Amino acid sequence: MFALFSPPRKPLTRPLARIAAMVSAVWLAACEPIPMGSTGPSINTRAPVPVALLVPGGTGNSGDELIARSLRQAAELAVSDLQGAQIDLRVYDTGPSAAGAASAATRAVDEGAKIILGPVYAEAANAAGVAVAGRGVNVLSFSNNPDIAGGNVFVLGPTFPNTANRLVSYAARQGRGRIMVVHDRTASGEAGRRAIETAIARTRGASLAGTGSYDFSQQGVVAAVPNIVANAQGSGAQAMFLTADTAGALPLLAQLLPEAGLDREAVRFIGLTRWDIPQATLALPGLQGGWFALPDPSLTRQFQSRYQAAFGEAPHPIAGLAYDGIAAIGALVKSGNANALTTAGLTQGSGFVGVNGIFRLRADGTNERGLAVAQIRNNQVYVIDPAPRSFGGAGF
Repeated sequence: MFALFSPPRKPLTRPLARIAAMVSAVWLAACEPIPMGSTGPSINTRAPVPVALLVPGGTGNSGDELIARSLRQAAELAVSDLQGAQIDLRVYDTGPSAAGAASAATRAVDEGAKIILGPVYAEAANAAGVAVAGRGVNVLSFSNNPDIAGGNVFVLGPTFPNTANRLVSYAARQGRGRIMVVHDRTASGEAGRRAIETAIARTRGASLAGTGSYDFSQQGVVAAVPNIVANAQGSGAQAMFLTADTAGALPLLAQLLPEAGLDREAVRFIGLTRWDIPQATLALPGLQGGWFALPDPSLTRQFQSRYQAAFGEAPHPIAGLAYDGIAAIGALVKSGNANALTTAGLTQGSGFVGVNGIFRLRADGTNERGLAVAQIRNNQVYVIDPAPRSFGGAGF
């Protein structure tokens, strides 16, 4: 059994930021021409545009209800911050099943929604997309699973390929381009391995030093560690990219790999997941000096402070995705183009600025997000390579 940490929920005291001003300029560059006839409904930009928000309410699960409330409140905050665009936000509970999500999506479009924001879970998002595909309505889901992306479904959540690209590129520039991948034998672990290996193959100065894997159990990790260390030492690996997270094998790997003789100065640990959530992860001795990626911390703190002041509680970690979605929709509506919410409009290359930094949607339904590279030192997070502010910056 792996150790589990409970995420802290502490009040945030960062001074309020002028998020409204940021959202008014959320489109990064001058509006790009939107072709006529691309997939998506026409809108009247002189009237409030109906936007459906699908949240995991009505499931009977307290965790889902918390997520639903946080997403709704973040979306409402974004709507109130918009300048020059009117959004008619309509909230729908999906209930506990994918069928419920499909039903909610159908109802939302029947009632006039021009675009759908949500749902959260991959199966629900896929079902919602299928339900309204024939109606030409796009779905901006909160999922981070690229397997459901495509057609009329986009994913707003941070994806493994995006994180892997950022970190592999940074490692190569730092002279640590010979990278070993270590993953668990699960669907998530295999997806992470593929993302890292693809990033290595496309990055100049990077090469695959080998792979190591383990059964997803404490015994599996203990049994695999000696071979992983031997392969790293024999291959000349300069970095070891771990797919594990804190709720899984990461704490055990961070302890056992150095104990088995892995020199963490010679072989830098890199994480595919957020190592600052929960905060207890930062205290793991084996992860000191390790690298991971995260959204622009200054923008994240600004959003958290604004949300805390408005609602008296900290936002759920994915709440910013709802804000980002509304901000992007608002910027497109503000352009005054009736085709603003078509696929071509959503995927304009200059991207948007949200509370998690810059992002853009790709034609294949996935996304690119500007991420910072951070290092853990003395149980603290230090940004060692800032998040890019445009899609011509570092990491792109």
